Amino acid sequence: MKRITIISLVVALQACAIQSTPKSQPQTEPVNQPQCIGSVELTDELTAKFKSVQDDELLTKALGEPDLGKLCQGQVYQSETKVVLYRAWNSTNPNSRYGQWWALTEPSGLVRDYRKDYEICYQWSPLDKLSQCTLKAGTRVVIGNGQSAKCSDYLTYPVSASQQVFIEDAENAVINCTEYNAVMSWQLE
Repeated sequence: MKRITIISLVVALQACAIQSTPKSQPQTEPVNQPQCIGSVELTDELTAKFKSVQDDELLTKALGEPDLGKLCQGQVYQSETKVVLYRAWNSTNPNSRYGQWWALTEPSGLVRDYRKDYEICYQWSPLDKLSQCTLKAGTRVVIGNGQSAKCSDYLTYPVSASQQVFIEDAENAVINCTEYNAVMSWQLE
């Protein structure tokens, strides 16, 4: 009888210990991860040109980890009609002509601001060429806001509200491209 009482007491104490041990809560977001800013919603003008579709595989390819570029957040869309897109690229690397990252608006203003808005490290491209192309109707793309990009120990671009377009196979997705060369132009500050 003593043996049963002792065993019952040990089991009861173990049960109490298990219940009183705090359970670790799953961490839903890494510490110090920058929050995404901006929106994946389209402007009224673009809403008529795209429809939202589900494609988790394509979305996963476009999203990136903090400090590594790509998108912070995104939505997969399919073009319903032809859409004009822009890509600044590196003329010394002809393979970058049809890269995966495009803009919905023509670049203008200071190059440093464009780099910051689209998280383009200087090592990735001198941005000395611009292509204006037409996205074919029926093409799936991801539109979203830029993830942070660490270019060096001295330069990290934060997340951006500027919308970017990710195209998995741009060479076959765009037509009617016009190319422009960058020209040195200096403005008084």
